[in-house]
Amino acid sequence: MAQLHKNFTEHQVKELIYRYMAKEIERSYIQEILRIKKTRFFALVKKYRKDPESFSIEYKRKKASRKISKDIEDSIMKELKIEKRLIADPEVPLRSYNYSYIKDRLLSGYDQKVSTPTIIDRAKKGGFYLKKPKRKTHDREVLTNYVGELIQHDSSHHRFSPYACSKWYLITSIDDCSRFLLYYKLTERETSWAHIEALEEVALKYGLAYSYYVDCHSIFRFVQGRDSFWRKHYKVTDETDPQVKQVLDDLRVKLIYALSAQAKGKIERPYGWLQDRIVRTCAREGIDNIIDGNKVLEAEAARYNYKQVHSTGEVPYYRLKRLTGEGKSLFRKFVVPAPYTSTKDVFALRDERIVNPYRKISFNKLVINITGVPIRDRVSLRMYCSRSKIRNGRNQVLVQG
Repeated sequence: MAQLHKNFTEHQVKELIYRYMAKEIERSYIQEILRIKKTRFFALVKKYRKDPESFSIEYKRKKASRKISKDIEDSIMKELKIEKRLIADPEVPLRSYNYSYIKDRLLSGYDQKVSTPTIIDRAKKGGFYLKKPKRKTHDREVLTNYVGELIQHDSSHHRFSPYACSKWYLITSIDDCSRFLLYYKLTERETSWAHIEALEEVALKYGLAYSYYVDCHSIFRFVQGRDSFWRKHYKVTDETDPQVKQVLDDLRVKLIYALSAQAKGKIERPYGWLQDRIVRTCAREGIDNIIDGNKVLEAEAARYNYKQVHSTGEVPYYRLKRLTGEGKSLFRKFVVPAPYTSTKDVFALRDERIVNPYRKISFNKLVINITGVPIRDRVSLRMYCSRSKIRNGRNQVLVQG
């Protein structure tokens, strides 16, 4: 039903109805002008005939406007005060209010359904509102057409819980095409092994991707600075392969480096969502250890993967499933490459040693006897967890333990 009182004056409507009754204008033209249906038109004509002098098109609300209860008002203010306290804490990586999170929190924690605009309205009235800073736009965007064509992999270091004694690292892998989070874990230390474990889980669960997109962190890339007066460099950028790159080379997976943080926007945004909600939930639930922090991360990642509609217009899981069903996937089945016999031969830390005249090698002050290898021959070490393998240049296993 058209809201006549917002688009026409009473005099205009009266004049049109009068001219209809005088048979000067046909009904269809008046309906088109007023943008009303036949029933509404004759209701106005009947009202005008009954009393032309008191005829009015002003809208009168039959029921009181919808109001929220005092309990809900109190819950909103309670959550807003918690938000304000977190934002004021310099150790907590929050700089703005998240009204959508408060909406979800009220529904799950208080069983109270409130719209986001209502929460924003109460926030503005109560002084719980901050203008969002202008963000610098970037013109580098990675466009992919296939699932598994490019995996954006990164880590983030923050104080995810105000009750934790230290900051944690969030390691995440996201498929660029579907926006599906393939891997996510909070860890207390960022090491090459932590990232190799992430590569292993994705490879065994989803298959081998076409390429990985990472930043220029030393874990992923050796970058040498300029020579100085005091020091001369003997290796230049990319002349040494870090552990993660060696693993990806064995898997025949392409490694692409982002030259700026802005170039990794598609993974930076999910990081923002995850960090934002993890911090808020940990603060409200008093979480102070990384085990419970990972449980919060698990729940939030499930919401992101299976419920949240992304900018693609689809939920990441259903987009991943649809594209895979259409054959638009570059994931390939993981097979242990020859001459290796175990996944741990690939997903392992590597190093090399030269056999000394006593047919021994040393690693981290540990002396290991090597048999059946010529003196001065080079052997390869593969280490994982508390176990390791030693291979010679022909990839034959010499020692395992």
